[in-house]
Amino acid sequence: MSFRSLLEFDARLSAQLRVAEKPGVLRNFAVFFAHSGDSWFWAAALILGWFVSNPLWKQWEVVEFFGILGLAGVVLAIKFLVRRERPQGEWGGIYRNTDPHSFPSGHAARAFLIAVVATPLAPAWLVILLWIWAPLVSLARVAMGVHYLSDVAAGAILGIIVGAVGLQIYPPMVVWLVKLIGFPLW
Repeated sequence: MSFRSLLEFDARLSAQLRVAEKPGVLRNFAVFFAHSGDSWFWAAALILGWFVSNPLWKQWEVVEFFGILGLAGVVLAIKFLVRRERPQGEWGGIYRNTDPHSFPSGHAARAFLIAVVATPLAPAWLVILLWIWAPLVSLARVAMGVHYLSDVAAGAILGIIVGAVGLQIYPPMVVWLVKLIGFPLW
């Protein structure tokens, strides 16, 4: 099987999951989950949450915030190296205009990074919710026609790897940030 035939198979399978042009409940759920992984939403929520959180939540929010920032750089670098065009479609104009490249999915990468980082740092109920939410975000991006299945699979793998690496380096990073800004983060 050639690389081209794999890409064609990926496109056909992804098209079968698409609901962007089909009004109804499934499309509404897909729209919700597709947007729930937006970077601006998570950045704003983590920053606002930090100001009203207890120390346990602040630790999680700081690690998530900087993990998302670092992951964004990695995803953008890969997107500009690969330059795979998004699937054709009308939905997701903001994504199509600001980022015409689909591989890897930044939303899938971010969702899985969030779940990985939450696993040792967040309460169990939230960890469970995030591990359910992450694949739903990924599939919703395919369902809404802004990614192929291989885009979200690669994004999920990338998010898991970057999240795992981030968890290995976060204690030294927190110490460095405390020294940089001059006061404890929590």
